[in-house]
Amino acid sequence: MASTTATQLAGLEGAFADGKYVLPKLPYAANALEPFYEERTIKLHHEKHHQAYVDGLNKTLGLLEAARKNNDFAAVRALSGLAAFNGSGHVLHSLFWNSMRPTGGKDLSGEVPSALAGAMEKSFGSVAAAKAHLAAASKDVEGSGWGLLAYEPIARRLVILQSEKHQNQSIWGVVPLLVCDVWEHAYYLQYQNRRAEFVDNFIKIANWEFAAARLERATGGA
Repeated sequence: MASTTATQLAGLEGAFADGKYVLPKLPYAANALEPFYEERTIKLHHEKHHQAYVDGLNKTLGLLEAARKNNDFAAVRALSGLAAFNGSGHVLHSLFWNSMRPTGGKDLSGEVPSALAGAMEKSFGSVAAAKAHLAAASKDVEGSGWGLLAYEPIARRLVILQSEKHQNQSIWGVVPLLVCDVWEHAYYLQYQNRRAEFVDNFIKIANWEFAAARLERATGGA
């Protein structure tokens, strides 16, 4: 069985260095996902929005350290909320960049590795049903949030979740395999208010190989 640490770190390499959380590099060129996801949106999303969560997390952790040193926890509720918000934002964005892959402009949504396909069939009835469920959940997130395909280790099956903001509505212990960002900043420059179109195009460039690799690590290949 793969260790929890190894499982969770898959896809998060480069997100922490020298005692600080850092912005990981994109796993491809900023224009590599076009026409489905354009360069200017990716650059703004990665360099500004994701960076803001990294900065917010480091700042919040610094304030919590100061609170411990001073034995002053008057702001602990607010700081705990900020740590969860920014920390989850950093993790999910790091996974998000890896949840897509260059396709050369082709729709590669049908290329699901066999092990992942089998898990999707077992958990949702079919690969098509899993994709439809993930797309529908992503499109219908209330406000800002995410659609997630995840592995739930107690039942040893896949689940599809909606996350509001970055940190709400999860199940403790699940391992995210593939995540779709449906905050407006993720798509508004290119798609305006057409979230559904963005999600449909996300499915076309979804990195099922990445999801399969994370599943294999989570289950030890079992």
